[in-house]
Amino acid sequence: MGVQKIVLLSIFVMFNVFSLVSCTEFEAGGETGWIIPQSSNQSDIFNQWASKNRFKVGDTIRFKYKKDSVLVVTEDEYKKCQTTKPELYSNHDDTVFKLDRPGLFYFISGVSGHCEKGQKMIIKVMEVESPPQSPPPSSSLAASSTHKKNHAVRKTSRFLGTGLVTISILVLTVFSVV
Repeated sequence: MGVQKIVLLSIFVMFNVFSLVSCTEFEAGGETGWIIPQSSNQSDIFNQWASKNRFKVGDTIRFKYKKDSVLVVTEDEYKKCQTTKPELYSNHDDTVFKLDRPGLFYFISGVSGHCEKGQKMIIKVMEVESPPQSPPPSSSLAASSTHKKNHAVRKTSRFLGTGLVTISILVLTVFSVV
C-alpha cells in the first residue's frame, strides 16, 4: 500500500510541474478580419482591436484575407509602411502566426497602399505570469469580465513538453502495481 501512495503522490506532483497551458487563436481584426479600413476614421481599427485583447506566448493570430498579404516587420518598417525586408511574408489567404515570445509584434499588409490606409497592427504579448498572490476577484467582478468579447476563434489546452509522457508512465506504473 505504501508504494501506491508514493506513486499517486508522484503523479500529483508531476501533474502540477507539467501543468496545462492554455493557448488561444485570435482572428486578426475580430469579426471584420484583415481588411483595408474603409474610411480615415477607421485607420486605427486593428490597434483598437488588439488593445482590447490579452495575448500570451503560445497564442496564435489568424489572418483571413482575399487578394492581400500579411508581413511581420520591425517597428521602423511598421512606422514607414516599408515592405522590403519583412521577417515573415505570407499571401496564402489564411495565415496563422504563432506569438512565440513576449514583446511587440508589428504586422502590415504587403499590398501597395494598404498599410498607409491603416491595414497594420501592433500586438503586445505579455510576459509569462507567475501564479497570482492575491485572492481571486469578487464574484461580481468575475462575472462582468467573463462577458468581455475578445473574438477568439478557439481556445485549446495542451501539456508542456514531456509532461504527458511522464504522467502516462506514472499512471501505467500505478496500474501495474495494483
